[in-house]
Amino acid sequence: MAGRRDCRARAQRSSAIQDKVFNDPIHGHVELHPLLVRIIDTPQFQRLRNIKQLGGAYYVYPGASHNRFEHSIGVAYLAGEFAQALRTRQPELDITDRDVLCVKIAGLCHDLGHGPFSHLFDGMFIPKARPGENWRHEQASVEIFDHLVNDNNLRPVMEEHQLVLPQDLNFIKEMIGGSLGPNEAQGEEWPYEGRGQDKSFLYEIVANKRNGIDVDKFDYFARDCHHLGIRNNFDHQRFFLFARVCEAGGLKQICSRDKEVHNLYDMFHARSCLYRKAYQHPVNKIIEHMIADAFLKADKHIQIEGSEGNMYNLSTAIDDMEAYTKLTDRVFDLILTPPSQIYISSHEQARNVRQILIRAGEHPELEEARRILQRIIDRNFYKYLGRPDTGNERPTEDDIHQWKEELAQVVPEENAQDDEFEPEDFEIVVTTVDYGNRENDPIGNVNFYNKYAPDRAIPISREQVSRLLPQNFSEHIIRVYLKNEDRNLAAAKRHFVQWCETHPFQVLEEGNPDENV
Repeated sequence: MAGRRDCRARAQRSSAIQDKVFNDPIHGHVELHPLLVRIIDTPQFQRLRNIKQLGGAYYVYPGASHNRFEHSIGVAYLAGEFAQALRTRQPELDITDRDVLCVKIAGLCHDLGHGPFSHLFDGMFIPKARPGENWRHEQASVEIFDHLVNDNNLRPVMEEHQLVLPQDLNFIKEMIGGSLGPNEAQGEEWPYEGRGQDKSFLYEIVANKRNGIDVDKFDYFARDCHHLGIRNNFDHQRFFLFARVCEAGGLKQICSRDKEVHNLYDMFHARSCLYRKAYQHPVNKIIEHMIADAFLKADKHIQIEGSEGNMYNLSTAIDDMEAYTKLTDRVFDLILTPPSQIYISSHEQARNVRQILIRAGEHPELEEARRILQRIIDRNFYKYLGRPDTGNERPTEDDIHQWKEELAQVVPEENAQDDEFEPEDFEIVVTTVDYGNRENDPIGNVNFYNKYAPDRAIPISREQVSRLLPQNFSEHIIRVYLKNEDRNLAAAKRHFVQWCETHPFQVLEEGNPDENV
């Protein structure tokens, strides 16, 4: 009987570690390793269900309702597929099961650190709330990954699945942080602990800082296009088929077949189109600026309980991962819900999942934040004044501050009423659209091989590709808005036109973005 019970126990354990199948709308039936499933089933990962992948774009594109949760699963799947493709094609690379599992986990956890409304939080809110703070969501992803592992006691589980700690934990976190950039790769000393230089190519699968070609991009291309209703012409499966690892600059790098250079230019062009049509859509950007303004007004009136009972607000929660993991897009609705003071703490029986709200007092700043968010609900956005041609240099924060001062100080027309403004009445939105390598040719950091020398990395110059390639790979678009709805719109437009004439800036003709919502 005892032997039979032992057999049953072993069978139960065996069935418990089977892969799990997810039905994904982009990649079909996705089979994930049981360790990935354990990570997915933690509160820290489930939090991603409540963070929109495209921030404020859902208020413009009705299909853009997808979240970081499903994107992360997609990246984990593609990371495994890419690693396996390299392993099959080049067995001499000695890619092990441990390597593949670590790459999958890095893909799964690479976006754990996103805050409310994704890039809005670390790209717009934090720089204004904490000037000079060089904080990005990649840094938070590494910190939350540590918190997730410790809070859910996953180290023994990882060791059960043959991971070697702390080496593999370091490797996963290094991949989340991203591969070496083109300038960093010139250093003599190898900076990583997880894997040696002989496996430097593994760092390029999830987050490739060298040239931006990675599975994170492959998934969001396909997923975002699907939900936005935009055609995706890039085939990542074809890229997998023609990818090889070659040595270049003393490192083993992922290279592509020389004949694929046109497809890669098409990929970077597709990226710029997505940015122009969706990510940097003028209405999306002004909505995100409005949300960021509301967060700034509400910041000190939101309290989140973190580790050891310490209290944090919206901008300081990034200093404590227990507090930060309680922040999701739900903050938008919490600010909208009166009364004003909002206190967030964890429920004793539900660890960090459920939240109890305690409200007290009235605060004018929080009322202002609520009014801004209500304007979004009412589709009463900041009013578009125009688009000045300021050249193709990105303006600095000092430039923007000076321009707002100038907009407010324009001499009013004689006998004009309601023609007095303050600098804070205006919003200047700077939009950058590029091919992924700022103003540089995106293929400049990509290496290739040809069929005659499949193990030798070669560069391809733009002259070898086509004379029809663009001369510029980046542009900056400036749009000016009136924020204060109590000010006279016609007078604000007069200020804008006079301001453009004094510089002089040409006013570029474009349809009013507010009319295309």
